Amino acid sequence: MSQIDLSKIWQLLIYNPREPLLFSSGFFIFLFTGFMYVYFLVHKHHRAKTTFVTLFSLYFYYKSSGFYFLLLILSTVVDYLLANEIFKAESKTKKRAILVVSLALNLGLLAYFKYTNFFYSIICDITNQTFSPLNIFLPVGVSFFTFQSLSYTIDIYRGKLNPVKSILDYAFFVTFFPQLVAGPIVRAANFIPQIFKPLKVTDEMIGRGVFLIASGVIKKTVIADFICTNFVDRIFDHPTLYTGLENLFGVYGYALQIYCDFSGYSDMAIGIALLMGFHFNINFDSPYQSKSIIEFWRRWHISLSTWLKDYLYISLGGNRKGRIRTYINLFITMLLGGLWHGAGFRFVLWGGMHGIALGINKLYRELFPAQPEDKYPVRQFFITTLSIIVTFHFVCFCWIFFRADNMEIAVQMIRQIVFHFNPQVFSQFIFGYKAVLMMMLFGYALHFIPKSIELQAESGVTKLPILLKVVFLILVIFLVVQFKSSEIQPFIYFQF
Repeated sequence: MSQIDLSKIWQLLIYNPREPLLFSSGFFIFLFTGFMYVYFLVHKHHRAKTTFVTLFSLYFYYKSSGFYFLLLILSTVVDYLLANEIFKAESKTKKRAILVVSLALNLGLLAYFKYTNFFYSIICDITNQTFSPLNIFLPVGVSFFTFQSLSYTIDIYRGKLNPVKSILDYAFFVTFFPQLVAGPIVRAANFIPQIFKPLKVTDEMIGRGVFLIASGVIKKTVIADFICTNFVDRIFDHPTLYTGLENLFGVYGYALQIYCDFSGYSDMAIGIALLMGFHFNINFDSPYQSKSIIEFWRRWHISLSTWLKDYLYISLGGNRKGRIRTYINLFITMLLGGLWHGAGFRFVLWGGMHGIALGINKLYRELFPAQPEDKYPVRQFFITTLSIIVTFHFVCFCWIFFRADNMEIAVQMIRQIVFHFNPQVFSQFIFGYKAVLMMMLFGYALHFIPKSIELQAESGVTKLPILLKVVFLILVIFLVVQFKSSEIQPFIYFQF
């Protein structure tokens, strides 16, 4: 009789920086199965439920960031106490002062872990000193749970929300594991009321949850990871070794990769939450189908774009202080949105380009208000198609700066595309990368299918008996195993 190797089990349970806990991993499926069994045993008892889920969420975060889960606990305790003080404060001045403390602590925490080396490098450049990065570990998802926590204190300051009575309830909200490390960014006002409602998981919720989990796993593991390891990374690592044609398709590949990677995580998070009885808002809505950059930001990373609008853009004055100030506020919001994504000038440039494009788009709409739909369907189709193509290529151009490791790489890619396109290698390119191109075609085809077909597929899974739902998931897992990379591919937004 073979003996159980306890040391291997221990190594599996403790934090490993090379193997963060991912929704698409076999270990998570094993953990989540046990979690759901206990969850349904304790769900009728509010305190037992919140305690169990919070502890599991902290362990989930520990498996992603090691002992920095203590930082998450500290942040939770501090924000809970400050939010209570804001609510109890009688004067507006005192409320504002406490809010400033909360903002300083949360944004200071974010600034230290994420931007210290960025500002240090700027100082070194100014003073002509050699830059040697400080050894600062970036906790996974710090940007997400910081923004999530700020929504709680700001809403209490604005009088839109009353604080929860127990710190465990607040901890449940902040640490809730499905969206803890990579979003979507959940608002306190939307999520906290659900904590106190009796658990109700309908057949429709189970069906939609299974569909979203399966969809997310396919997007991440089958599409994003495959084109990343077999094509995109190679192009972005050494763009001058490839023709402009290959570089262009590398950009198209990354546009699909980041969408499938991030929306795949959001799909899984929303699906897992549904199986637990919680509802999250949609975070991606086929963004590359957008006909303008304004529409793109209504479809892309919706939880972040609406957070920036409600808590930054409006706080700056929004559109209440004249046209010029509106454009300035819009530009500043996108500039800071770019910096939120990463500590580097290329992220600032990425945000700035989107800010300028949004301003131009907004000005165009003011000068040329929307007209009734063209009575000639062919001409209307042509205009719509052209608008989608232009918007998509602008977004792709901006992705170059977002993905490239540095500005030099970004410039090299653009030069290759513009000056060394070499269209004569097209047939060789198609033959040499046929598997990758087929996967990209498959991914973009899924993205551009009409919404009605997607809803029909979701409805079909929802109507399946529970046994067939399980079979469906097993088939998806089998498909994933066939495409799974030998190396763990963390979600792109883990770094943000």
